[in-house]
Amino acid sequence: MLTEYIYDGTFEGFLCCVYAHYYEGKAGSITKVNEDSQQAFFTGQVIVETDEDKAMTVYHAIEKKISTFDLRRAYRIFLCDSPGKEMTLLNYLRFGFIKGSYVSNYHGNPIVRDAELLEKKVTRELDRLKGLLRFSVLEGNILYAEVEPDNNILEFLAPHFSDRYKSEAFIIHDLKRDRAVISKGGRWYISEFKPEDVPDLHDDEIRYRALWRDYFDHIAIKERTNPRCQKQFMPVRYWKHLTEMQR
Repeated sequence: MLTEYIYDGTFEGFLCCVYAHYYEGKAGSITKVNEDSQQAFFTGQVIVETDEDKAMTVYHAIEKKISTFDLRRAYRIFLCDSPGKEMTLLNYLRFGFIKGSYVSNYHGNPIVRDAELLEKKVTRELDRLKGLLRFSVLEGNILYAEVEPDNNILEFLAPHFSDRYKSEAFIIHDLKRDRAVISKGGRWYISEFKPEDVPDLHDDEIRYRALWRDYFDHIAIKERTNPRCQKQFMPVRYWKHLTEMQR
């Protein structure tokens, strides 16, 4: 009989579900804990407690029996905000434990293809936001950017911008998840962050925004404007956080 596992939503918690799949009962589903979890006892679901030792056992097993590349891939897939990602990832890891480091070469296999599609959602959005992120200047000369990514990619944005703005203090605020990268002097961390925690705008910020919009308007060649192409490279869902698109 297959077991329905519930975990705390962390990567370590998921790894504990993988451990449970192999040592306690085959998983029929793996889902993040929610307000209905108190009913687990009556519905046959099993709540998996996060255990560091079990998580590290699976972590090292992926690294040694499959590859370091696939361990990193597994983490990227986990950060994808897509329903059913846990079972897609579990199936990929199961296949990986059989095929070893060659698993990523099986592009035509449905198990691998499904995993690659989830990974691509994360990497594609990450690449877009590296070029689309817009910073404002807050009091204290702190740079501030708002994002609402489809996937939980803050910690991948953090090292890129921390290296790019080594001499600046900045905040990248994920409004969707109430979390933020806070960086200064090339060092960063991720913390819970609410809109009310944001300092006020710097006095010059409104003028800077007007100058940027004016620049954007004047460099554009109206005869060559292609809204359809623009939407392909700069999806509409990101526009509300782009200074040049705010009117």
